[in-house]
Formats: sequence, C-alpha cells, structure tokens
Amino acid sequence: MASSKPTARPLVSVQHIEGDMVTDVSSTVPLPDVLRAAIRPDICRFVHDNLSRNKRQPYAVSKRAGHQTSAESWGTGRAVSRIPRVPGGGTHRAGQGAFGNMCRGGRMFAPTKIWRRWHRRVNIKLRRHAVVSALAASAVPSLVLARGHRIESVPEIPLVLSDSVESVEKTSMAIKVLKQVGAYPDAQKAKDSLGIRPGKGKMRNRRYIGRKGPLIVYGTEGSKIVKAFRNLPGVEVAHVERLNVLKLAPGGHMGGSSFGLNQLLRSWIRCLERS
Repeated sequence: MASSKPTARPLVSVQHIEGDMVTDVSSTVPLPDVLRAAIRPDICRFVHDNLSRNKRQPYAVSKRAGHQTSAESWGTGRAVSRIPRVPGGGTHRAGQGAFGNMCRGGRMFAPTKIWRRWHRRVNIKLRRHAVVSALAASAVPSLVLARGHRIESVPEIPLVLSDSVESVEKTSMAIKVLKQVGAYPDAQKAKDSLGIRPGKGKMRNRRYIGRKGPLIVYGTEGSKIVKAFRNLPGVEVAHVERLNVLKLAPGGHMGGSSFGLNQLLRSWIRCLERS
C-alpha cells in the first residue's frame, strides 16, 4: 500500500487581546476542513425555511366570529340577493347582509384553524450539511461583505481569538475586545439599525427590529463570555455544539460574520482526524 503523504493546510492566525498572557504553543492553527467544505446555498435556504417554522405559535380566528347575530334570508321575490340579513328596523344595521365573507362584519372565507401543519421535520444529515455549508461561507470574505457585515478593519477571516476571551465578564470589556480585533464597526452597525417595527407586530412583543451583528462561538460550557456579550444589540453568542443555521445564516442568507476561539479550531481538527 502506498503511504499517504502529508499535505499542507492553510493556516489561520490566532488574535490575542490586549493584556493577554500568550500561552498558546503557536499563534497559528491549521484551517479545519469544515471551513473548506462545499457551499450549498440551496440546502442552507431549504433547511432555514423549514426550521424557522418550528417556533410559530398556532393561531386561528374565533369559531363565532362573523356569526354573532341572528340573520335570516328574505328568500326570493324581493329583487335582492338571498344572503342572510339582519332583522329589525329603525337602524342602519337592519336589513344589512350578514355571515358571508363578502358582507361587512361577516366571517372570513375558510376560517383559519389551529390544526394546521405548523412544524416541519428536516433530516438530521441535511441539517448538518447546512451547518457545515454555512460555516464554510462564513470563512469567505466576499460572501461576508456581500451580506452587509463591516469587516474592513478585521485582520483576517475567519477571525480566531485566544481562549482567554472566555474569561471576559463585563460588557465594557467585551466592547474593548471587539474594538481590538476590528469587529466593533459591525456591532455598531447593528446597534444603529434598531428601529420600530411597522405593523401590528409592535403590539405583540416584537416592537424593535435591527440588523444582525457578529456571532461569537465559544466552547466551554457555562462560560462567562455569554453574559458579557448578550447585552450588545445584534451580537449573538452560541456554543459550538449547538450551532444551527438560524444563527449561522440569518434569513437563510449565507455569509454571516462569526468568530470563534482557538480551542474550537483545535477540537474541529481533532474530530476530523479521528473520523
């Protein structure tokens, strides 16, 4: 059997924050194969559309809507339509049509029911394929720029930080970290884009809308980095074992801005070597 020759991998620089004690063996790590996978926008869009439907709340109109009156048809012989009409007299309402979807105050056509098929099931391999594809797209600067992220001052894509960032506890320190690595303009863009939602959604606990900022991926369960970054508008935090397309590709559009820690890339490389 012919022995397999080792192949050279692209390297990714590990960015150290100010005041960081450099304890990493090397300041570069090989780029995992997951970030060089094939980019499939069709799969990513399909999975996102189906998974985003699973958090919908069932709704329906009342069963009595449009029928809360006593109306009967006048029958034939009066040169008017045979739609049921409100009885009585002495008011404008008397004689008006009722019940029909063409009538004022009537029911809607085909009233909505709560037993609609709200949820969608997506194959687990297809979900994993979409996550890998979205991760690979986040490592392509042109796709990240095309999605509208501000990465002009970011030193490198993908952006990898040292593991000491997980010790950040305060939001003020989190802002300093974003400024040091050049990712703060993207977070500032998300903050400046906050506005009031048009329509009735503002009355349904969805008052504000805004753009998406950077996504921070961490690897230690219960890390303090979650509380430090979660109060920044548009900035999201996700554990490496709970990545999904909804966070990696918001709206089904690939090329989300994300940066992780050094140990994540090393763990991905170890998993790929074992497989």
